[in-house]
Amino acid sequence: MASVGPTQVLRREQVIAHSQYQKSQRISIFLSMQDEIETDEIIKDIFRRGKTCFVPRYRFQSNHMDMVRLASPEEIASLPKTSWNIHQPGEDEAREEALSTGGLDLIFMPGLGFDKQGNRLGRGRGYYDTFLRRCEQHQQAKPYTMALAFKEQICDQVPVDEHDVKVDEVLYEDTP
Repeated sequence: MASVGPTQVLRREQVIAHSQYQKSQRISIFLSMQDEIETDEIIKDIFRRGKTCFVPRYRFQSNHMDMVRLASPEEIASLPKTSWNIHQPGEDEAREEALSTGGLDLIFMPGLGFDKQGNRLGRGRGYYDTFLRRCEQHQQAKPYTMALAFKEQICDQVPVDEHDVKVDEVLYEDTP
């Protein structure tokens, strides 16, 4: 594992001190790709606090994504890798799915770029946008959405279309 720099430590501290994180019990968080904010320490904290952790399981032949329960942080290394070189539970593996067992309180989201209005530039497949629309249909209360970003990913404006769903907050090292 790469060494954790001061920016990553600051971000982890921002997350665990955040009021939305503190009050959330059912949390979805992405398993990081190389160019994304490292989430390993946040995942460990979710388990230390006795919260329930869900991670994405993408269906690559479509834009469908489920959030499925992670048993422990140690389990991540044994999960199969996708064509994107990220770990995720296998498609045929039976796991608790968040939307069918009570929904989510908080969703941490990755992205390529963000603006301060909450717009997010993803990787073009619409996985998170589609999942957030499903949340609206299956949950009484909308989960709080928080993007984790490097300050270099913050732009004046990112391209959006009618299918894009804004995030509630973008957290980066210079977040006011």
